[in-house]
Amino acid sequence: MHCRLDFLPHFPSYFRPHCLPKCLLKCLPKCLLFGLLLSSSAFIVSAQPMQEEFPVHYAVENRVIMYSPADSAREYLHLKFREPLHMVNPGPQWSLVRTLDGANGVVRSEQISNIWIRISKEQQTLFVYRGSVLIARYATDLGYNFFADKERRGTAAEPDHWRTPEGEFYVVSKNSVSEFYRALVLNYPNGEDARRGRDEELITEAQYEAIVQADRSFEMPPMNTDLGGWIEIHGDGTGLRSNWTHGCIAIQNDQIDRLWDLVSIGTPVLIDS
Repeated sequence: MHCRLDFLPHFPSYFRPHCLPKCLLKCLPKCLLFGLLLSSSAFIVSAQPMQEEFPVHYAVENRVIMYSPADSAREYLHLKFREPLHMVNPGPQWSLVRTLDGANGVVRSEQISNIWIRISKEQQTLFVYRGSVLIARYATDLGYNFFADKERRGTAAEPDHWRTPEGEFYVVSKNSVSEFYRALVLNYPNGEDARRGRDEELITEAQYEAIVQADRSFEMPPMNTDLGGWIEIHGDGTGLRSNWTHGCIAIQNDQIDRLWDLVSIGTPVLIDS
């Protein structure tokens, strides 16, 4: 499998692999490297690296309250949505965590997660990870033209553009009454797609600004531009690795049921070629 690591420069500033040899970075599969980034010491925040090595989680709600470890009744910090955290001591109800700038505190365990998803278009398989540990894999049905990266909205007249996009996304919404049983909506188009769309004159400046603003504020992006939208991980899949969707990732209904309880709004999704 040809591994591209060009997604790395686009990671937020707190995702910087600083302890891996260059030769290893060039050959590591993306799933393993991403797992290392989420669950090992391969992190640095600005110019101040963490000294301790703890598994990394992220906040799955807006303004998660971190309480003082010395006084659990005292609010200490308000954490941002998807803010990464080092897990110090997990618990069933409360977990002791540390922010990337070194602040210790306790948070409700259900408000943080280390679940992420990788979808390999080449293998037509969805992989579910808890940190760096693979916990599930499901055969996927992909877009009609799944070999190519998504560039614009597909139509019945142009089915070639019914493509599954590649890149870094996250679950921006969960739809329990989807046309395809249940659906995890991804934040496509994201800021990177918007820049490409503007450069190729597929979208207007106003549409570009709207997508970028949604990307910055972790909101649902506009889905009605010529870039397309409503890319989902949904049910009604065949389990046979067929290529019939308009760009979505379809898995079987019992599989989306199992995924449903694992995945939160904000769960990272990496789609590679």
